[in-house]
Amino acid sequence: MVTRLFLGCGAVGQRLLEATEEWTGQTRAVCTSESRVKTLREEGVDATVGDPSERETLAAFEDVGVVVVAADDADQNQRVAAVARRCFPEAFLLAYTGHDGDIAALRSVADSVVDPTAVVATEATNRVSGEAVGDSLRLRRVLTEIDGTLAVVMHDNPDPDAIASGVAMCRLAEATGTDAEACYYGDISHQENRAMVNLLDLDLRTLGPDDDLGQFGGFALVDHARPSINDQLPEELHVDIVVDHHPPRGPVQGRYQDIRTDVGSTSTLLTDHCHRLGVRLDESVATALLYGIQIDTNEFRREASRLDFEAAARLLPYVDEAVLDRIESPSVDGETLDTLSRAIENREVRGSVIVTGVGSISDRDALPQAADKLLTMSGITCTLVYGFIGDTTYVSARARGTDVDLGETLRAAFNQIGSAGGHADMAGAQIPVTQAFGEFVDEAERDEAIRDIITDRFFDAWYERPRDSDVVTPPRGSSGLPYDRE
Repeated sequence: MVTRLFLGCGAVGQRLLEATEEWTGQTRAVCTSESRVKTLREEGVDATVGDPSERETLAAFEDVGVVVVAADDADQNQRVAAVARRCFPEAFLLAYTGHDGDIAALRSVADSVVDPTAVVATEATNRVSGEAVGDSLRLRRVLTEIDGTLAVVMHDNPDPDAIASGVAMCRLAEATGTDAEACYYGDISHQENRAMVNLLDLDLRTLGPDDDLGQFGGFALVDHARPSINDQLPEELHVDIVVDHHPPRGPVQGRYQDIRTDVGSTSTLLTDHCHRLGVRLDESVATALLYGIQIDTNEFRREASRLDFEAAARLLPYVDEAVLDRIESPSVDGETLDTLSRAIENREVRGSVIVTGVGSISDRDALPQAADKLLTMSGITCTLVYGFIGDTTYVSARARGTDVDLGETLRAAFNQIGSAGGHADMAGAQIPVTQAFGEFVDEAERDEAIRDIITDRFFDAWYERPRDSDVVTPPRGSSGLPYDRE
């Protein structure tokens, strides 16, 4: 078994020991400080008190494959490295210079040299150079220029990506000295979304139509790009910052804009900015961001880019995995179960497609949950579930393993009587009842009319849509609908 031998355990050596504690093989350490050796032993490291610059001390070790010289003192590291090379000529030798160390002398005996000055300079260069970093610096400049509290506004009834992006933007603002509040209109009703907010103790503010927006010194939009589209802000509102990953359907205002449609989530973009600007994220925000990425990329199975994976990798060391597990497995309320029961009972199946209505609902999030559950039925490749709140009918659809673009299908079916769109495998629609279906004598007549129109329109569009091989799929999310509503 190969032994890793740490000679001198200063601050850098301690961090290296922690980083390699899960590696296979044996780790041993020699240090002149008795207190440091005692601490290492308490942490499970085989540590010995001794002078690592003496050959007699090193002669006691066999089968050494890696030697790490990492005391705080530069002169000591140089002496130890020279002795270690003579004692272990075949081992890989990594030496830390310390501050003001003789780099040339160390390089003459070590296989690799860590120079803190060069490391800091490289990191600083990476953070202040290049187009990408310059873009983040522009964001920081706009944040510092906000006079008053910044309202970071998510889309209505925010999903995990919007929630995480909102709290992360607030952290960025606070890092520049600007006060910020994460705000939203509507409700957070989905069980997992509520669990996310409650378990992570996220500080969110619900806005209402009577709230005075003049109390804010600026506005940032996250996970959507235009005021009055998917939020209840006035269309003419001046927006300072926009960060989104959906293609906008119209002109976008804002002194700073970051709209990258080639990534899977807005949480990825906020993670990227925090990394570039060196903003340290606490456990709750990191956990929220990772969950936001997971949800919007469907666990990295839908439209995930390399940047999504990189963002997740950066977040993972700071994530509270126990809380994340609890968020992903929340309790299900009775209404969701009732909605699923009605969806199963009222289903109409044609081939591998299910269309079903659940009647009046109070929780719109029950529709996508029912659509997801029905898609697990044997032989089913597409589900559409609809229900209504007041004078609006809401539609949620899911698909898997088909060559029909579901978002395009819903647009073809319902755009003439409402608004629709979404992904190839996940889409939604909103249809005004009285405008689309006319007046009704009673609820029974209304339910029958809605069922006939939605079912007929959807099946007509489903079986008439060109297959992927015949059309070019438009940009995802081009409907502008918030994806948690689909």
